[in-house]
Amino acid sequence: MDFDRQMNTNSRRAFMQNGVLILAAASLKPAKLLADEKAAPLRVGVVTDLHYADKPTAGSRHYRETLGKLEEAGTQFQKDQPTFIVELGDFIDAAPEVEVEQRYLKTVNHEFSKLCKDRHYVLGNHCVDTLKKNEFLEGVEKEKSYYSFDRGGIHFIVLDSCFRSDGKPYERRNFEWTDPNIPPAELEWLKSDLQANQKPVVVFAHQRLDVSNSYGVKNNADVRQALESSGNVLAVFQGHSHKNELNTIGGIHYCTMVAMVEGSGAANNGYSIMDIDPDGTIRITGFRNQKGYVWPNTKQQS
Repeated sequence: MDFDRQMNTNSRRAFMQNGVLILAAASLKPAKLLADEKAAPLRVGVVTDLHYADKPTAGSRHYRETLGKLEEAGTQFQKDQPTFIVELGDFIDAAPEVEVEQRYLKTVNHEFSKLCKDRHYVLGNHCVDTLKKNEFLEGVEKEKSYYSFDRGGIHFIVLDSCFRSDGKPYERRNFEWTDPNIPPAELEWLKSDLQANQKPVVVFAHQRLDVSNSYGVKNNADVRQALESSGNVLAVFQGHSHKNELNTIGGIHYCTMVAMVEGSGAANNGYSIMDIDPDGTIRITGFRNQKGYVWPNTKQQS
C-alpha cells in the first residue's frame, strides 16, 4: 500500500516535472523569436547624387570617379546585406544629346543593379535635364516617379519634386533647377497614402523639404504639414545640396545626405547603411564623408 502510494506520488511528480519542462520549452520559443526580431532590424543602403557622366571634372564634381566610388559602396553593401537600396536623385549628369545621356544611364545602372535586386530611384533635376521622365524610368525599369511600398513593417514613400510651379514636369531643359514643386495631384496622393497607412513612415526625396532657399521645394510647407498631420512619419532622407545637414521640424528628422560625386579619390566618397529597429529607432552608419546618426522613435503608441 505504501509502495503503491509512493509510486503514484513519484508518477505525479514526474508528470508535473515533465509538464513544467514542456511549458518552459514552449515559452522559450516566442522569447527567442522576440530576441531575433530585436537583433534583426530592417536594413537599407542609401546613396545620392552620383552625377555619373563620362566627361571631364567640373569644379569639385568628379563625374568619372562615380563608378569606382559606387563599387566601394557595393563592397560594403555586400557585407551588410540591405533589404533594398535607394538612390536619392541626380543619378546621372547632363549630356548634350539624348543618346549620350541614355548611355550614361545604362552604364551607371548596370553597376548599380549589381548591388541589390530591390532598388529604388528618386528623380533628381539632373536625371531629367536631357531625358524625359519616361525615358529615365524606362532606363531603370520603373513605372512611376512617386509611389509607396512596405518593407519589414515600415511604410516607405518616394516623392518626385521635378515639377515646375505651373505643374509641368521637368524635361529636356524646360525648367530652372530652383523651381521644384510637389504638384497638387501628387500632394493629394500623398495625403491619401498617409491617411490609409498605420505603419511608421520613412520618406525619400531629392529636393529638400526643410529649407526655403534655392535648394528647397517651393511648396514644402504644405508637404511638411501633410507629413506632420499623419503622426507616423519618422524621417525624410534627401539629397540635392550635396552636404551633410540635419533639421528636425515638427518631430520629423530631415536628413540631407552627402553627394557621392563631390571630391576626388576614395576618401571623398559618401554612402550609408540605415537600420530601422523593430521599435522604430533609426540608425545611420555613414561611410567616408557621410555622417552617422541615431534617432530613437518618439512616436511609439502607448
